[in-house]
Amino acid sequence: MNTRMDKTRLNIGTYHLKSYARTEQHVRDLADCGIDFVCCAEYDKPMLDLFEKYGVGAIVKGIVPGWWGGDGENIGTMRKTNPPEKYVDAAKNFKDHPAIWGIDIGDEPSALDFPYYGEVFGMTNTLFPKQFPYLNLYPNYASVSQNTEDETTCQLGTKTYDEHILRYCENVPADYLSYDFYVYCCSVRKAYENLITVADACRRSGRSIWIVLQVNSHVPEKWITENMLRFQAYSAMAFGVEVITWACYTAGWWHNQVLDEKGEKTEQYEKLKKVNTEIRTIAPLYMKYRTTDTHFVGFCGNSGNEINGSSSIKVKESLSTGYVRDLKPEDGLGLIVGEMVSKSNDGSRALFLFAADDYKDEDHKKRTVTFRLTRPDEKAACFGLRGKKDLFRDGDTYRVELESNEAAIVTIRP
Repeated sequence: MNTRMDKTRLNIGTYHLKSYARTEQHVRDLADCGIDFVCCAEYDKPMLDLFEKYGVGAIVKGIVPGWWGGDGENIGTMRKTNPPEKYVDAAKNFKDHPAIWGIDIGDEPSALDFPYYGEVFGMTNTLFPKQFPYLNLYPNYASVSQNTEDETTCQLGTKTYDEHILRYCENVPADYLSYDFYVYCCSVRKAYENLITVADACRRSGRSIWIVLQVNSHVPEKWITENMLRFQAYSAMAFGVEVITWACYTAGWWHNQVLDEKGEKTEQYEKLKKVNTEIRTIAPLYMKYRTTDTHFVGFCGNSGNEINGSSSIKVKESLSTGYVRDLKPEDGLGLIVGEMVSKSNDGSRALFLFAADDYKDEDHKKRTVTFRLTRPDEKAACFGLRGKKDLFRDGDTYRVELESNEAAIVTIRP
């Protein structure tokens, strides 16, 4: 059982640290930016030594045979290309290092390869007992099979994305499910639908949710703003995500990375550092709870337009659970609410509140969220992105002020 990655805390990762960004100052800056681990890391011992010094983990590629689902041309052929003996041989040549947390075993496979990936997970756990196998899945905008004579291949290997995720859970004995979703290349509606599918599957199977988000840009003319980072991270946390990985820190794909091609910081560095600091502030309380359900409340006006037409997104005017009543944002602005229970079974519950009305960072608003407690003998408190947050009370009504793309946790205790 891997013990190097502390899964009791919320971990923040990133993709790619190229050779031009591996000096001691670069690794110190990486840690100062709030990064816990680097995906697609190479086996570079001087770099790994620096990672160990600054408490950064590596998920290393190239240790075992690589695999990528790509455009679907290779679906169902992984066992033939990467037979078991290749993994055994890789383990014989492996030199362990304390900074190596995980072994990258592939990216975005077809469901037709999930049964073999189940075997690969088992082999990797046995052959590399101090590391965990790392596998990332497609988002829901990958293609599905059309089952026609002209189109016989697909990326997912299933007729629907829901079935793709189901097959993963049936075949791969991981304690997590990781996938990437780049909302600023797709749509908010599909991002929410993807979170719903994955969160439902993980709650049923007892898995942790990991997600890859974008700090870079698909087009060079547009830079992801600070609030766009908040939107991605906190909407995901409302569904219970416990590992957030940002793409990309150095060149990997697309444009406007955190460091440029000379290893110099771009404007993304300070944005990412600030948002990661916020996540770290709220994470210790967040990780004391697990999310049991997620609700969409309000979403009138422009914020509602973004999710119109979805059959899986159910919007409520107000929210009542077993312990709160009539929770709603003023003016019907978009609010995503993660319903949470204590992992320690101490009887406390919580609500993760995220003001989700301005994903484009174009129309910033302040609003009041109000609610009442079902039991008057219970107590409520609020914790925000900078620490304890004001929670006002007027009779039996509580209210908390939230700005667009802000998140807070309300705890309810006996």
